[in-house]
Amino acid sequence: MDLKQNYPLKDLNTFGIAVTARQYASFKSVPELQELLKHPAIDKENLLVLGGGSNVLFTQNYEGTILQNRIEGMTIVSENEDFALVEAGGGVGWHELVLFAIAGGLGGLENLSLIPGTVGAAPLQNIGAYGVELKDVFYNLEAVEISTGNLKIFDADSCGFGYRESVFKKELKGKYIVTHVTLQLQKKPAFNISYGAIKSTLEAMQVKEITLKTLSDAVIAIRRSKLPDPAIIGNAGSFFKNPEISPAEFASLKEQFPEIPSYPAAHGNIKVPAGWLIEHCGWKGKKIDNYGVHTDQALVLVNYGGGQGNQIRALAYDIIESVRQKFNITLLPEVNII
Repeated sequence: MDLKQNYPLKDLNTFGIAVTARQYASFKSVPELQELLKHPAIDKENLLVLGGGSNVLFTQNYEGTILQNRIEGMTIVSENEDFALVEAGGGVGWHELVLFAIAGGLGGLENLSLIPGTVGAAPLQNIGAYGVELKDVFYNLEAVEISTGNLKIFDADSCGFGYRESVFKKELKGKYIVTHVTLQLQKKPAFNISYGAIKSTLEAMQVKEITLKTLSDAVIAIRRSKLPDPAIIGNAGSFFKNPEISPAEFASLKEQFPEIPSYPAAHGNIKVPAGWLIEHCGWKGKKIDNYGVHTDQALVLVNYGGGQGNQIRALAYDIIESVRQKFNITLLPEVNII
C-alpha cells in the first residue's frame, strides 16, 4: 500500500485548484480498499473519497486522507428478453459506461451521455440530465462501510434517491464508499426526446432514425455547445441545483416575470432553471481576475487558470444572495465545497 504525503490535487479536480492532501492513496479492488481502511495512519474521521473530481471545489489544502476509487470493469451479470443487469466498478468513467451500454444495444443511459465523473459518484447525487435520472435505471450498489470495512448492498429504496440527492449525501454521508453499481438497462429501448433541445438537435443533425447512438450524439452535441470542457477551462459543470418551488410561489413569480421558464417537478412542485435566474441577475459572462461565470452558461462557474477555491466559493455565495434578493429563491450548490 502506497500512502503518499502532501499529495498535489490540481490534476485530480476539474476546477484545477492547486491544493494538496495531507495523505493520499488509490485503490483498485474491494480487498485493497478494506486493507487501506485498516491502516492506522488513515484518519477515518477526515476521509474524502475522490472519483473524477468533477463535483468538488477545494477551498484549502485537505488536512485529512483522500482515497481515490480506481475500481474498473463493466459486465452483464444477468439478462432476460427485456432487461440486462450491468455491473460497473466505481472507478469507471461514467461516459465509458454509457458507451458500453450503447454498444451492447442497451437503453436507459443515452440521455446521460457525457456527464463527467465516475460510476461510484453517480448514485451519491442521483445524477440526471435531459429528463432522465440515475434512479430510473438503478438496480443496486455495493459499498464498503468505512468504520468496519464490511460490504453492504443497497437497493433503490435504501438509497433514498431525490433530486440530486441520496442517503449518502445526508444521514450516511461519509460513512460508505461505493465500490460497484448495477443498473437495469432495456433491451427494447423507449427513447426520451421531449426534454430541452433534444428534438430540435436531432432535426438539425438530419437524423432519419432515432437510435441509442443518434440520441446520445444529440445529447453530446447539446452539452458541448452549452458547457465548457474542463480540460480547457476549469469548471465542475452545473454549480447549482435547479430550485423547486410550490405552484403558489411560481404563480407569484410569473406575475412579476412573465417570461420565466419552468418544468414540472416531483410532488406537484415547479422546477425553475437556476441558469435563467442567475443570468437575469446579470452574472452571465462576468469575469473577476482569473475566475468568473461562463460566457455561454450562467450555471457554470469557471477557473480561467490560477483561481483560488475560496474566491470561487465567495462568487457562488454572492450569486446566491443576488438571486434571493431578486426572486426570493435560495439556490443550493450542486458541487461539494470543501
